[in-house]
Amino acid sequence: MNEHARKRRVALVGTGHRGAGTWGRELLANCGQWVEFVGLSDRNSMRLERARAAIGTAVPIFADPHAMLSATKPDMLIVCTRDDTHAEMIVAALEAGVDVLTEKPMTTTAEMCRRILEAERRTGRRVDVGFNYRFSPTAKAIKKVLLSGAIGEIVSVDFHWYLDVQHGADYFRRWHAFLAHSGSLFVHKATHHFDLLNWYLASDPQEVFARGALRRYGRAGQFRGPRCKICPHASVCDFHIDIGRDPWLDMLYEEPSREDGYFRDACVFREEIDIFDTMSAAILYENGVQVSYSLNTFMPIEGHHLAFNGTKGRIEIRQYERQAWEMPDEDEILVMRNFGAAERIHIPHQPGGHFGGDLALQNMLFAPGATDPLGQRAGARAGAISVLTGVAAVESARIGQPVQVKPMLDEPKSI
Repeated sequence: MNEHARKRRVALVGTGHRGAGTWGRELLANCGQWVEFVGLSDRNSMRLERARAAIGTAVPIFADPHAMLSATKPDMLIVCTRDDTHAEMIVAALEAGVDVLTEKPMTTTAEMCRRILEAERRTGRRVDVGFNYRFSPTAKAIKKVLLSGAIGEIVSVDFHWYLDVQHGADYFRRWHAFLAHSGSLFVHKATHHFDLLNWYLASDPQEVFARGALRRYGRAGQFRGPRCKICPHASVCDFHIDIGRDPWLDMLYEEPSREDGYFRDACVFREEIDIFDTMSAAILYENGVQVSYSLNTFMPIEGHHLAFNGTKGRIEIRQYERQAWEMPDEDEILVMRNFGAAERIHIPHQPGGHFGGDLALQNMLFAPGATDPLGQRAGARAGAISVLTGVAAVESARIGQPVQVKPMLDEPKSI
């Protein structure tokens, strides 16, 4: 049987919402003709059993992912564990001769980025990062317009992302709320945005100057409780949720929390929360492009504002997710020339996660003969540069000074 006819043997570590969903049951539904699971691993045995049933497979399950790699010998390991544990799993797979697909962010620190890049070079295996935003129809259309030169040379970008009081708050209920686990939302969430900028501009960030604050969640709250399910303030808290109303999350997290103590509805006002909820950054690229970026996490809208300013005009993207008013089920790209006619490009939303980006990414990775004319597939270096942009932003906000990005790829010199 030739390589194209054989199904790709895949193992999955981390069977939470993203692992069991997008990279579990949805992957099999979309790419089952090219992919077969050979093992699943999670530290929580109850979640692992439930995820296996939800995915619809009878493969062996493992508490120890290293044992899974040894026993199943997959072609690829999909990593969907907590962000700060990605590097350990990625390096272990590479050293076992296994390719890796990791959820974003690739990892959370400069040191871990260096470890992954070194292991990839040393082993000759490949790391792919699940940057599904590159694969949305709107992102693809933006890239094509930029490549056309319609507005000349890009000189600056306005990029502002808004998370609403449902989506934004959810990061503060979970492990993401702690710098040690997520690297902050400058890393966990903004890795998507920084990667899009890097891909759109075909350049690397040189310098970041950032600010961040915790203004609404964590210690900024006027009261707090142990968790939403048993909170004495449930009747007066705008952020209270009932996890039992979401059968999928309830199944994966509520009873399984008895094993590991991880609650999916932790209080957004926990005093120990140490990440920002309000962020901004000025980013200078090596090609001279200046970027103004912000991320806010408790807005009445969900979506983003993006515009490219060029020597011959401006491209503005009107992208709608959840808004305070009725909106069309499509995005719009406005191409405005300094001298000449303006153009409107309408991009209908596609079915599936991230407006169709998840399915397109899966097809790129697993469909035989897939081509990549726009360079959408992202490897370890792309993963590292986007992470390091966020790491530089966190450090800049801490010290109040600009931080250079590329030097973080270099090993620290011993004194």
